[in-house]
Amino acid sequence: MTDLTHLAKPGTQIPVRATPQAGRNEIRVEDGQIRIYVTVTPEKGKANERIRKLLAKALGIAKSRLVLMRGETSRDKLFRVD
Repeated sequence: MTDLTHLAKPGTQIPVRATPQAGRNEIRVEDGQIRIYVTVTPEKGKANERIRKLLAKALGIAKSRLVLMRGETSRDKLFRVD
């Protein structure tokens, strides 16, 4: 699991690039961008919830502290740590 605990400060905005229906759930940092791969389909918010869960685990915080600010239906998302 990728360690992103240095980003777990309140108010931090975290842009991510999401890939649903991937082969496995994982987080990669490529060229300074956080990429999150999830196995679920992007319907009814399932992929967003899985992305939030994985990101929270990598940050070492509760998933309730992550707020999806932008990108609910887009691959490019912006989360904020509360």
